Amino acid sequence: MEYPLKGRKADLLWQLMSTDHGLERWIADEVKEEDGVMTLTWGNPYGEHHTLHANIVERSKNDHIRFQWTDEADANAYWEMRIGRSELTEDLCLCVVDYAMEDDLEDLEGLWDGNLERLHQSSGF
Repeated sequence: MEYPLKGRKADLLWQLMSTDHGLERWIADEVKEEDGVMTLTWGNPYGEHHTLHANIVERSKNDHIRFQWTDEADANAYWEMRIGRSELTEDLCLCVVDYAMEDDLEDLEGLWDGNLERLHQSSGF
């Protein structure tokens, strides 16, 4: 999926997609990074919540970051966010690759659409 963004500062977008503090603004309610593992929590961490852990398997500054859920059975499955640019406007775009079964594609697209809406609201991108 490719999402056009308003803005041209790749370093700011990089901070929002590669750090626990940045991801906390638009991906999950609470994010912590320790030793290359992101712990993402949705909901109230002291009440009802859902937590997942993702290994950072590849990171290239101001370009892309790739994760793999720790409980993923398929070793080839991953999700990745990549910074791109419009050839016409030079504006940034966020390219998302997220491994999913075909039956889950519609739900996954809705999830990422919601994430990008939160990114727009929290950062102005």
